[in-house]
Amino acid sequence: MIKLFRQLKPFSLPIAAILLLVFLQSMGDLYLPTLMSDIVDKGIVQQDRALIWRIGGFMLLVAGGGALCSIVASFLSAKVSMGFGRNTRSRMFNHVENFTLTEFDKLGTASLITRTTNDITQVQTVLTMMLRMMIGAPMMMIGGIIMAVSEDAKLSLIFVVVIPVLVLAIAYVGMKGLPLFKAIQIKLDKLNLVLREHLVGIRVIRSFNRTDHENKRFSAANRDLTDTAIKVNKIMALLMPMMMFVMNFSMIGILYFGGIRIGNGDLQVGSLMAFIQYAMQIMFSLIMVSMMFVLIPRASASAIRINEVLDMVPEITDPEVAVASLDQPEITDPEVAVASLDQPAKPELHGFVEFKNVSFSYPGAEQPALSNISFSARPGEVTAIIGGTGSGKSTLLSLIPRFYDVVEGEVLVNGTDIRRMTQEELRAKIGYVPQKAVLFTGTVSDNIRYGKEGATDEEIRHAAEIAQALDFVTAMKDGFNSEIAQGGNNVSGGQKQRLSIARALLRKPEIYLFDDSFSALDFKTDAKLRAALKGETTESTVLIVAQRVSTVMDADRIIVLDEGQIAGIGSHRELLAGCDVYREIVSSQLSEEEIA
Repeated sequence: MIKLFRQLKPFSLPIAAILLLVFLQSMGDLYLPTLMSDIVDKGIVQQDRALIWRIGGFMLLVAGGGALCSIVASFLSAKVSMGFGRNTRSRMFNHVENFTLTEFDKLGTASLITRTTNDITQVQTVLTMMLRMMIGAPMMMIGGIIMAVSEDAKLSLIFVVVIPVLVLAIAYVGMKGLPLFKAIQIKLDKLNLVLREHLVGIRVIRSFNRTDHENKRFSAANRDLTDTAIKVNKIMALLMPMMMFVMNFSMIGILYFGGIRIGNGDLQVGSLMAFIQYAMQIMFSLIMVSMMFVLIPRASASAIRINEVLDMVPEITDPEVAVASLDQPEITDPEVAVASLDQPAKPELHGFVEFKNVSFSYPGAEQPALSNISFSARPGEVTAIIGGTGSGKSTLLSLIPRFYDVVEGEVLVNGTDIRRMTQEELRAKIGYVPQKAVLFTGTVSDNIRYGKEGATDEEIRHAAEIAQALDFVTAMKDGFNSEIAQGGNNVSGGQKQRLSIARALLRKPEIYLFDDSFSALDFKTDAKLRAALKGETTESTVLIVAQRVSTVMDADRIIVLDEGQIAGIGSHRELLAGCDVYREIVSSQLSEEEIA
């Protein structure tokens, strides 16, 4: 937690003001019992009303000043803690934005949400109390002991017995509670995971009549969290009765021995009353500290989890010295090199993609997902990737925007290894349509404009028209201003895909990546969309991952993957003649007449 609190440097001035105000409040609170002792011993006993009014008025001023200091300190404490929470959330969010998919897989989405919200709130709450209690309580305790000793040193020996007992009780409860608070945060992650899966997958759950099963899963996670919370609260509940028990017995001891000393003439009544108030201040200071120990273990567990995220270094980082990609690439593929001799150089061509002996494995996987992949994709051409389930099609495509880094080999864009380019520069060249279409809350226009900030309405309309989305968008109640629900739940799967494609088209990138992005479209819409795309992508490189043969058969180049390796590269006719894997895929989808 100390490491996290180093981020409080921007709030140094308010924190200094809080320390000063808490100090003044504590001094005022410590001075009041002495003034009350003077009223009793000098005013009431000697029947000096003027003295009583004078000291009483001064007490009111001291109390009012202390109250004002307390109010301002509370306001500043809240402002500092809220600002710290805001900054920490922003810092964590920005850091997580740089994570690769590997880091997301390690931590999990549910855990990241819990850490960004609940964990930071726990630390924020403790910080508010620490700025007041952890500073004020020691001041009150030390000052109370000094003032109590000044009133009667012998009577103060009671604290020699009482304070160690209270400190041991607080330490015991803190040691027992810390492991349980860590467990609570982990179990809260689990509860959030189950809840998130239930809400996201509600359609599947209901369609398979698994509501009861999911209720049991949630109840089990909820019960586990509840049992742990009850256990830790039972331990914490012991603290307050123990504190009150010790405090009350201390009062009995003070009154008993104080009465004896008054009887012997060694102590005055006013001094005993002041001593009792100082004893109460000392005890309540320890109670305040004990309350902190109830919260600190949980906040400490939360701080560890927050630091775990902030200390995690993304596997994929930008190079210290980035290399700009070339407009006219150095072509190493023989087939492409020969073809390029037949046409004049076109400096304006860009978006050349090349894989050179690329291999990739997911962390912890026994076998590589891709092995020795080499091919080129040129501007103005459509390169299609097809293969069976689990053959590595989507994995291959995800290497181009550098969602993962290759284990061996190189991925080149415009002749430059993408690891030598900044991620921003690389991804600015790419229009990516994921396998699972993702829409955000907002209007249809907002979702399409996500591909190009500042795009005009005409550009948005044109992109929607090419993506075959114009008809259904204009049919919606408010057209392009129609609201998209969370997750795009108020549009169909095919409509989601078309809006995602429109988003990529609006960007006019050098490279288009379609990861099985036509799977939810009917054959007619699929064909119309691919025909419209040809006119839009004449100067861009297009890579399409697809399951349907009809989607890829007109591509300039088809890459057939089988168990992470290239089984064949060529046109539809060439692969039918020379690639068994492709022939099997085609025969499973098309009739003999269609193949012919």
